[in-house]
Amino acid sequence: MGKHTADATSVEEGLAIQEEQAKYDDDFATETAMANTLLTPRFYTTDFDELDAINVDGIRAEWDELIAQMEADPNKGHFKKNEDWDHVDWENMEPELKKEFIDFLISSCTAEFSGCVLYKEMKRRGNNKDITQLFQLMARDEARHAGFINDALREAGLRVNLGFLTQSKKYTYFRPKFIYYATYLSEKIGYARYITIFRHLEANPEHRFHPIFKWFEEWCNDEFSHGEAFALLMKTDPKLTQGRNVYWIKFFLTAVYATMYVRDHQRPAFHKALGVDPDWYAHEVFTKTSELTKQIFPISLDIDHPRWQPTLERLQRANVQIAGGKKQGGLGGKLKEWAGAATAASYFVSLYFIPVKKHKVPAVTRLVPSY
Repeated sequence: MGKHTADATSVEEGLAIQEEQAKYDDDFATETAMANTLLTPRFYTTDFDELDAINVDGIRAEWDELIAQMEADPNKGHFKKNEDWDHVDWENMEPELKKEFIDFLISSCTAEFSGCVLYKEMKRRGNNKDITQLFQLMARDEARHAGFINDALREAGLRVNLGFLTQSKKYTYFRPKFIYYATYLSEKIGYARYITIFRHLEANPEHRFHPIFKWFEEWCNDEFSHGEAFALLMKTDPKLTQGRNVYWIKFFLTAVYATMYVRDHQRPAFHKALGVDPDWYAHEVFTKTSELTKQIFPISLDIDHPRWQPTLERLQRANVQIAGGKKQGGLGGKLKEWAGAATAASYFVSLYFIPVKKHKVPAVTRLVPSY
């Protein structure tokens, strides 16, 4: 038996293993991963020279502690099937659940791999030992996650061609500070999402309809560590979390929360099978993420504000209108789509202008998983 991505000690090794498995790729899964919409994971590129110039000496103690933890590689060998992997009856899975769960897996695989691509490129281009070492370690983890999801997809007769995605998917340029905000939030909200599902299924195992959820605890701890890394990167330049940049932080917080809410409401059968109400789940994840981001952000969104939940619901209905217009097609469909997009934009602006909660950022940034 060939080597598994879970045992790879570098991103290069992990990707080479997946290239060898490319004969299992499926056009549908890859085409789904290739889609570029407001709600689908994107591939990013940035100013790598600016990243390479980062000096971590001012946070050396916290930095070295994190790097040592990641180098210890506690999850090596973890992300592969073992005796805890139950048989999945894909053939008899309820059709709508199957469709939504496959969409969830493909979206998750794409998101993990997008991080891998960005981190690997920084490692390749950079000369700063501190930064390249960090990005090599994070790319290693993300490659394992993507490979593990692809293993789950292969049971359903699908597989995302990750090599093809690297070469063919559209890349979006973000300035480094925007990469920090977006990726930090992606990693921290990823932790909050995975640990919330894991704890829920730990208490309600009858709703665990697929074995991959058993791996979510270690998985989300990788996400947590990656978020810690970006918090420290932001700490190297205090201006990133002060002054006008606070408005950008508010924008990314609002965008990430709103995107999650709308995307999750597109998968009602998936959440019903988990025994999770999407509104409850969203509030739990937002609450956890807001607490976690206090480590570096001087503001958090007021998710208990009277306008917050009703506006999210209106935003979701506008998204349904957009989807309906696309499905309808023709001039009438296009007009419906444009009207929905304009309505959604107005609701996003309404969310953005809800007053925030302010707080003092602690002197010590590092956190440990606590949920």
